[in-house]
Amino acid sequence: MLVRNGRLLRHLRRPGNVLTGPGRTLVTGALGCLGAWTVRELHRQGLPAVGFDLGTDDFRLRDVMGAEPAGITLLRGDITSREEVERALDEHEVTHVIHLAALQIPFCRADPIRGALVNVVGTLNVLEAVKERRDRIAGPVVYASSAAYWGLQDVDAAATDEAARSRPDTHYGVYKQANEGNARIYWQDAGVASLGLRPANVYGPARDQGVTSEPTHAMRAAAGGEGYHINYGGRTVFNYTADVASAFVRMSRSTFEGAAAFNMPGTPGHMLDMVAAIEAAAPEVTGMITFDDTPLPVPADLATDGLAAVLGQVEITPLADGVRATIDHFRGA
Repeated sequence: MLVRNGRLLRHLRRPGNVLTGPGRTLVTGALGCLGAWTVRELHRQGLPAVGFDLGTDDFRLRDVMGAEPAGITLLRGDITSREEVERALDEHEVTHVIHLAALQIPFCRADPIRGALVNVVGTLNVLEAVKERRDRIAGPVVYASSAAYWGLQDVDAAATDEAARSRPDTHYGVYKQANEGNARIYWQDAGVASLGLRPANVYGPARDQGVTSEPTHAMRAAAGGEGYHINYGGRTVFNYTADVASAFVRMSRSTFEGAAAFNMPGTPGHMLDMVAAIEAAAPEVTGMITFDDTPLPVPADLATDGLAAVLGQVEITPLADGVRATIDHFRGA
């Protein structure tokens, strides 16, 4: 049992302890950026994956896997339908769940009701379906929260206490806050274990949507010898796509018991550091990658000790290496 500031955070057996057997993992939002990378990581480890997504175009999955996604089951399904979620779990005898289906900040801003249906009701559908199948589904429900859980009023809390309450500055952040709260209640009332992960500024191949996709767009432009203007700046935490996917898979295989959400470790830095990494990987665009020095409405400093308490050491790709790998990918190297 771990208590911080008087609040019970989680129960866990031993850091790094993992479940045995390959099982079968359902990845919701499998055709999105992090979904595709997570399916790739499962495939790389020889763990059977079932992708669940309302979309039909698997271009991101093909992009990150480098070929047709052979041996991976892809289902077309609507996360807002509990019946479709349950059918996927049962027909494919799913034993682990990584829930990544969500609409990103711009889409939630444009249509808050649809955003709530997908991001909040969709998560409730997953938690409710797992509650009825705990005899078969092993380990915690793993889900994508976000650094947008934090707002600019949360600067001190975000840097010191990952379990602190927050005041998000976007609908999207409020939805993530609701998901973390609902996950806590499912553990409290029904014993459904869960782990949420809060990535911040995610970059890498297939990162083509959302507010923080701008640095990746700049890398794609640089790979072609072209300049790019990133429409925000300031300090943030940069997370490489492959690192986030690896964390999701490791979390899903843990023997964690409880409900908690953790900030994703990464490389803290200023957008100047990102630009420098791009220019180092593509010297021909030196001086051609620019940015607005307006920070995102998310604290720049995040406490990141919690995830290691569950998983043990968390490997982080250095910014220079992640940027170079991304640019090489776009060049077809």
